Amino acid sequence: MNAISVNEFGGPEVLRVADIERPEPARGEVLVRVNAAGVNPVDTYIRSGIHAVKPQLPYTPGKDGAGVVEAVGDGVYGFEKGDRVYIADTRTGTYAEYALSREDQLGRLPEKISFEEGAGIFTPYATAYRALFQKAGAKIGETVLVHGASGAVGLAAVQWAKSSGMRVIGTASTEEGRSLATASGADAVFDHSDAGHYSEIMDFTAGEGCNVILEMLANVNLENDFGALAKYGRIVVIGSRGSLDFTPRLAMGKEATILGMSLFNAARHEMEVIHAAIGRGLEDGVVAPVISNTFPLNEAPAAHREVIEGKSLGKTVLLT
Repeated sequence: MNAISVNEFGGPEVLRVADIERPEPARGEVLVRVNAAGVNPVDTYIRSGIHAVKPQLPYTPGKDGAGVVEAVGDGVYGFEKGDRVYIADTRTGTYAEYALSREDQLGRLPEKISFEEGAGIFTPYATAYRALFQKAGAKIGETVLVHGASGAVGLAAVQWAKSSGMRVIGTASTEEGRSLATASGADAVFDHSDAGHYSEIMDFTAGEGCNVILEMLANVNLENDFGALAKYGRIVVIGSRGSLDFTPRLAMGKEATILGMSLFNAARHEMEVIHAAIGRGLEDGVVAPVISNTFPLNEAPAAHREVIEGKSLGKTVLLT
């Protein structure tokens, strides 16, 4: 089968198509014919070798995907050949024509959701759900700021928060991105490339600030976020691409809480809660992935560049 094989850590050019043996499911495993694979920023960090979790080389990247069950191993009772599924994680990587997953790493994909959309489900929606509810403990009636609301995780956070009865503020650097965040449910969206947007957010909240801030680029924004944070507010660091100088007194003055998160750290029971929430969200329309770009498998390097260097709206997907 065709798959991306990474033989050394490095830049996007290390993503190369190879003809490798198709895996077969062992007990408790499911083989999925992957129609589409999601590309996430974390994929690029792992590929470059800077992520804390480094796979053994060679490896095939990818956690997210969607496709059709091809075969099941002994002891699998929840899925059968022909079922449409989304993939939350895999033993062999989703940048491939076939991928092996445990039964509990799959979810049912409704007919109304395309495979491309299915590839944009798990990492964005699971990350946003964990940040918003399992880490920040966001509640109905609170004001949530999604800093970077036009990306895949940001849009998922907007949808989760709005459907849960919160006032949602987003930021995005382009008019198209701001329009997309508004269409996804944000009550107001500001331009985070404008240094004055923190003051605009405070004006919008009548000086109260935001109870929760979901931060996608902490090395740039974290210290400034306190200019839009309410007293006793919580900031969840979802993404960061470097270090920063920080003034601890900012957190002291508002008795604020700064929370780090990584989806890798979610316990099994927390993942079960997330899967159940995604299942309900798919049925009632809350989970509505936005796909911005699709690339064929052999253009995986271009997809990685787009995720990091571009201003993608929503999710980037590989078609296998």
